[in-house]
Amino acid sequence: MTTLSSAQHTLTGAMYIGARRVVGQRAAIHAINPATAETLQPAYGGGDSADVDHACQLASQAFASYRRTGLAQRAAFLEQIAEQILALGDELIVRAMAETGLPRARLEGERGRTVGQLRLFAEVVRAGDWLDARIDPALPERTPLPRPDLRQRQVPLGPVAVFGASNFPLAFSVAGGDTASALAAGAPVVVKAHSAHPGTAELVAHGIRQAVRLCDLHEGVFSMLYGSGQEVGTALVAHPAIKAVGFTGSRAGGTALMRVAANRKEPIPVYAEMSSINPVFLLPAALQQRADSLAQGFAGSLLMGAGQFCTNPGLVVAIEGDGLQRFIDGAQQALASSSPATMLTPGICRAYSEGVSTLAAQPQVDTLARGLEATGPNQCQAALFSTTAEAFLAEPDVLGMEVFGSSSLLIKCRDEAEMLRIAEHLEGQLTATLQLQQGADTALLSALLDILELKAGRILANGYPTGVEVCHAMVHGGPFPATSDSRTTSVGSAAIKRFLRPVCYQDIPDTALPEALQQANPLALRRMVNGGY
Repeated sequence: MTTLSSAQHTLTGAMYIGARRVVGQRAAIHAINPATAETLQPAYGGGDSADVDHACQLASQAFASYRRTGLAQRAAFLEQIAEQILALGDELIVRAMAETGLPRARLEGERGRTVGQLRLFAEVVRAGDWLDARIDPALPERTPLPRPDLRQRQVPLGPVAVFGASNFPLAFSVAGGDTASALAAGAPVVVKAHSAHPGTAELVAHGIRQAVRLCDLHEGVFSMLYGSGQEVGTALVAHPAIKAVGFTGSRAGGTALMRVAANRKEPIPVYAEMSSINPVFLLPAALQQRADSLAQGFAGSLLMGAGQFCTNPGLVVAIEGDGLQRFIDGAQQALASSSPATMLTPGICRAYSEGVSTLAAQPQVDTLARGLEATGPNQCQAALFSTTAEAFLAEPDVLGMEVFGSSSLLIKCRDEAEMLRIAEHLEGQLTATLQLQQGADTALLSALLDILELKAGRILANGYPTGVEVCHAMVHGGPFPATSDSRTTSVGSAAIKRFLRPVCYQDIPDTALPEALQQANPLALRRMVNGGY
């Protein structure tokens, strides 16, 4: 067992089921340092269906009181979680570095994002706009029929199952965006920690448990389980107490959970972020004028974090010509000198190598550039391939597959019409990027926007998609297979809407109404009354 200094939290290898630490009896999970291939201690025993049932029953019990917490109390709880994560100090960063191979600066930035998300949702909760209070007062004199008094607000769905992500051990994991938005909505959370970073998960879970205790909340507001196989995840989604699911991971994993949720006696929503190749369109005038800088910017985005972002630019679409050749020359030079980067897990590295090999073996695909060869375990050797628009349109399932890592495919188009055909035949995406020259590329820009707003959750110009701002306007979602529900986002304040549903109160006495709908408006909310605010 790894023991930290007396001032720090001792890693125990235990799950958190409510306030209790429970050692799972299923096969043990060990984190592996991907940079050294070292097996890390302690072992984390996997949970079973009984552990899932216990956690879900506690969450169900907690829901009755937690959903009724006042706005100020719930906001203070979210802020307390943020404080407890910061209080973990350097031990959190050190453990996360060991379990993921990510550099300190990246993890410190991710911790800041995690804390920022929690504080953002605290602000959202306090403001109360998410309640979407609507009032249509009674019209007893209306003819031919009077109108009753009608009032609507949003209420939480119920306990939420959250699956930690492999590529963001903090911001999309135990206290990440799914957990923060669910807790903000008034929904208790049961987390299935990702097996790649169990120690990091335990530390963050400890911080959340401290916040639950300090805020005097029901212990079932938060639990965390481990499980390396399918038993825990499947049992969690199938449990009748769970009313929604938040997931970030592979298309195969997300669709498997969707099937479980759909086959329940009471089907529930699964908000799964799954697969995206995030096309970058190089419009002709921009390519002609800025080919060199576009190549450098693209290479930087592709190589960032070994390409292990769900918004990694895995596809480039451009029209053949001198500008494209200069772009290729610049990208080749940047990638050929790029150092190999450690990937998050041995499994991710194997999948990356297999994906790259599959693309390279296609007869209609040319290899344009490879990065420097690996010098250590689990390292990513960058890759850039090319094909024609005709070939891509003939084999979209093979050539359009996501390769999770620093790999991208360049599609060479003969003209604008072929570029538009590529856009029309793309699957759903998290992002689509347009490199454009204002004025000169206006007509093509307009045509692409008409197509891409139906294909992607976020469309950006003259940038690269690998940065996702946590704010009110951000959309991190998109049509299938980018996500399972294109109407939602997993990043930004609108993420709270995933875990809410509307309830209408008709002719309910004022004293019995929730505060958000009472005539005196004790919460001082901005409300819609008779269709106006």
